[in-house]
Parts: sequence; structure tokens; C-alpha cells
Amino acid sequence: MSESTEIPFLDLVSPHKELRADLQCVFETALGTAGFIGGPMVQGFEADFAAFCDVRYCVGVGSGTDAVRFALIAAGVQRGDIVITVPNTFIATAEAISQAGARPVFVDVDEATYNLDPDKLRRYIEAECVFDCASGSLAERKTGSRVAAIVPVHLYGQPADMDRILGIAEQYGLMVIEDACQAHGAEYFSKNENRWKKAGSMGRAGAFSFYPGKNLGACGEAGAVTTNDESLARKVQMLRDHGQIKKYYHDVEGYNGRLDAIQAGILRVKLTRLSTWNEQRRQAACRYREMFGVADGTVKLPFEPSWTKAVYHLYVVRVHDREGLQKDLASAKIGTGIHYPIPLHLQKAYVDLGYSKGNFPITERVASEILSLPMFPGLREEQQSRVVERVLDSVACSKV
Repeated sequence: MSESTEIPFLDLVSPHKELRADLQCVFETALGTAGFIGGPMVQGFEADFAAFCDVRYCVGVGSGTDAVRFALIAAGVQRGDIVITVPNTFIATAEAISQAGARPVFVDVDEATYNLDPDKLRRYIEAECVFDCASGSLAERKTGSRVAAIVPVHLYGQPADMDRILGIAEQYGLMVIEDACQAHGAEYFSKNENRWKKAGSMGRAGAFSFYPGKNLGACGEAGAVTTNDESLARKVQMLRDHGQIKKYYHDVEGYNGRLDAIQAGILRVKLTRLSTWNEQRRQAACRYREMFGVADGTVKLPFEPSWTKAVYHLYVVRVHDREGLQKDLASAKIGTGIHYPIPLHLQKAYVDLGYSKGNFPITERVASEILSLPMFPGLREEQQSRVVERVLDSVACSKV
């Protein structure tokens, strides 16, 4: 491969070329029926995605942010409650908590997986909260606010340690809403149930984003809530459609958060390819690991525990001179990304939460070292070889 050939960080063009005829059929169907909101295309996708995630219900919504927010509200999170999540995620996770009327409280991540650390979760609860056995409720000591829920994030397509998180949640009467926005099709082996379980099927509900760059991406904004709880699913259906139980009958104040029929039709077409695409990502991750085998610890690779089957939405490595490496790769026409450079507790938007630098040392250290390398279905071995060669050369030069 020529050194002048660009290697994109993400290829969104090729799969749409491959599926062009089927995608055009979706658009033509919508034009022919004028079925742009709701209807058979949305219902068909919801049924298919529910089956894919091994749950009873799926409710399509307008975005992943809508999915987290609506799931929290439908599950019973109330204004003034506390919802625990991580500072190492996209801001949409915390935005959804705030917009549901709750206050996000952050707990640091595990340095190997970059996901919520169950030990730190328990330490926060035991040190900062008090549990009322009579009422079965947990409250923060300093504010008296009810701690209502936990939102673990399956970051980069890697499931969090759900057995331990769910065990803590059950002990303290907390709801768990999975942020599975990057984990379509990822699996977790539950020792408690002795079986593999899909992301989005383990908590009270799961939230998915279908932003175009996701493993299952729409051609615009889209999201979904998955659950086995019929009551929660019905509440989300109302919330997404102005609180209507039927047209013009509004039982609650809701939102305009519906899934467009065209996007649902597009997602239904792509869903038939998702397992294949995920497997291609896993194969690419294996090739990266084999090629980086000579890195001698200078490049920290993703860690995949034996109890997960990650789907590698992103392939994120860690190096000491992240900026230097990104610059070197850009000069070689190799695309990269940073997910995410500023932890949520240090964002200006959340200064009122009272956090400061040093509160979450692992997240802060990770945020300064992570770099996302090219990862997408169809990524070729020769492309990866060139990426790895350039990374190793850059890292070697930075040590001189």
C-alpha cells in the first residue's frame, strides 16, 4: 500500500454503497406511503432489535441521549435524586441524568477496562452514603439526597462488570440503567446465571445510540431503549410522544423524541449485517494485538476480560506522548480520534458539581494518554500493518 494512501479513522461510505439498493427501497417505501413517523417500519425495527438484544421490548427514540433520559424517568428517577455514573464517557450520559432532573455523581473507572470500577462504587456508597434498612433506600450523607440509580457505561464496546454492579445495586435498592450506546451486540458472561447476556438486557433498561458512526448507525440521529419491563416500555412510549397515551390525550408532560420511520427502516436493513460487522471488528482487533506484540509495553492495548465479548466500537491504545503520536499519524495520512480528552468532572458545564482535578486520578491519567486508532468493518490487514508500523516508529522516536 502506498504511503500516500489515506487510512480513514472510520469508513462510513463503503457499507452504504454495499447496501444502496436496500436503503433506497426504504426511502421509496416511505415516500409511497407517507409513513414518516411511527408505523410499520418503526414497529418492525423495534421487534427485530428487541430479539437481537434478547429482551421483550424495544422502544425507538430520537437519539441515545433521549434513550438514557427517558429510561431514567420511566424507571422512577425523580427530581433531586442522585444517579451514579463515570467521568470517563461522552457528556450525553451525564446530560441525560441532569435533564431527567437528577444530579450525576461520578465514580472512577477500572484502569484495565476503563469502565465503572465496582470496588470504587462500593467505597463511594459505604463512605458517602447511609442506607435505611427499614425503607430500603440509600441517601447521600452530606445532602440527604436519595441515591436512585447507577448508569454503567459499556465504553468502546466493552461491557462493564455487570454481576458485581448488579449485586451492589440489589443490596442497596438501586436501579441500573445500562448505557449501551457503544455496545450493540456486545456480550457479558454472567457467572450468577451461568450464561452469556447481551448488552442492554441486564439492567432495568438499556440505552442505545444509533448515531451514524456507531456499530449500528442510522443515516442521522436515532436511539432506542431496551427492557424486559412492560410498564417501563409503555412509559417510554409515552415520553417520546409528548406524553400521549393516544392522540391528543396526554397523561404526562412528555417530549418530542420519536424515531423517524426512515431511520428505523435503514436500521432494520443494517441490523441484518450487524453480527457480521461486529465479527469483522473483533478480527481486526485480534490482528492489531498480534501486530503490536513487539511493542514491549510502550503501547498499552485494550484489555478484554474473559467474561466479555467486546464489539470494538473503538480501538483505543494508550501512550505517553499522545499528541506527538497523533501528529505523526496525521502526517502519514492515518486518521485517529480521542475519546475523550477532558473528563466530565473537569468540564465547564459541570463546575457546579464541585469536583476538581485529582478527584478521579485514573480517569484523568487515561484521558491524557488515550488515542483511538482506525477501526471499522472492512479494515484491511495491510492498512493495519501500516498503522502499527507508524505507531511503533513514532513511539520509538519519542523515547530517544
